[in-house]
Amino acid sequence: MSNNLAVKNIAIMNTYNRFPVKLVKGKGSKVWDDKENEYLDYTSGIATCNLGHVPDQVQSRVKEQLDLLWHCSNLYEIPNQEELAELLTQNSVFEKVFFCNSGAEANEAAIKIAKKYAKDQGNPERTDIVTFKQSFHGRTGATMAATGQEKIHQGFTPLAVGFRYLALNDFESLSEISDGKTTAVLLEVIQGEGGVNPVDKEWLTQLEKICKENDILLMVDEVQTGMGRTGTLFAYEQFGVKPDVITLAKGLGSGIPIGAMLASESVAASFSPGTHGSTFGGNPLATSAGIATIESILSDGFLAEVKEKSDWFRKQLEKLRQSSNKVIGIKGLGFLVGIELTEPVGPWIDRFREKGILLLSAGANVLRVLPPLTTTKEELNQFVNVFHEIETEE
Repeated sequence: MSNNLAVKNIAIMNTYNRFPVKLVKGKGSKVWDDKENEYLDYTSGIATCNLGHVPDQVQSRVKEQLDLLWHCSNLYEIPNQEELAELLTQNSVFEKVFFCNSGAEANEAAIKIAKKYAKDQGNPERTDIVTFKQSFHGRTGATMAATGQEKIHQGFTPLAVGFRYLALNDFESLSEISDGKTTAVLLEVIQGEGGVNPVDKEWLTQLEKICKENDILLMVDEVQTGMGRTGTLFAYEQFGVKPDVITLAKGLGSGIPIGAMLASESVAASFSPGTHGSTFGGNPLATSAGIATIESILSDGFLAEVKEKSDWFRKQLEKLRQSSNKVIGIKGLGFLVGIELTEPVGPWIDRFREKGILLLSAGANVLRVLPPLTTTKEELNQFVNVFHEIETEE
């Protein structure tokens, strides 16, 4: 058996620094490894298992679909796809949806539709898309170029052209957007991987004003912030803006791969048969998971409970900050939380894992805490107590 495992590991490309844990089972907020050790999963599969692991309602819907039809071409009508699109548009400011398989693909679609929109509006000189430093939009050719982090670019130059990076929340740099070359602005209202950095609401309002006045598309990457993660279905709702495009993935399918780009009617008109597509995007199986997921999030009281629990958690973390000499600040919104420390977080993540809690980083000095939206106050309190234990051991 050990030889087989060794061969298997060698056969996988070395694209991840993996933690020494083999997860084999999950339910709710908990996961178990092959040695039957239990962990509180506060990574949620990187903000993917928003309803916890193997949620009953999604499991039931997917099992039902498994007996019917897994996949068919997008050349045919797909009832599940239409139902999920209706759920998404009826609960947002958008009219049309394009389905794909991942966040990177959703952002690729947004990049393509922005460029096509500029041409369709008679502005072929508008070739640039503005993004922001410390952003993260994916690892494909275009989305890597859209990402405003040098470490993501290293080894892959020359990058795809047409992207400019501005400083987040910098009012002065906003004047550079309306230069006649910009077709769209793509941003996260809370940068997840880049450090859990929220936008300033007043700054975003000014950015939206510039975009509307100059017919520049405002596109919000909600891959990590969407599907209830911040306490509302989409994070943009809490900033008082109306984007032209948003992108989704991660939490949309509770772990079943699915992505989506949502757009206004006028922007969506720039896609026509042959301009974009996806073999697997929006197939019956993936959209069955999406339907059950969004119905659960929209059920009575669910998001109100997420807000109540996340607000309570934030208060506990603020108390922790006040009593700790290691915590610089608490960042984020809802259950997308960053704890900025005075020191590297790598050893902290190791100690949390040894004590039964799985966490991520968001840069060298930020712990990224991503509880399932279904987590309990008891579990949240467990996290706070373990933090105190680790700090005491230092």
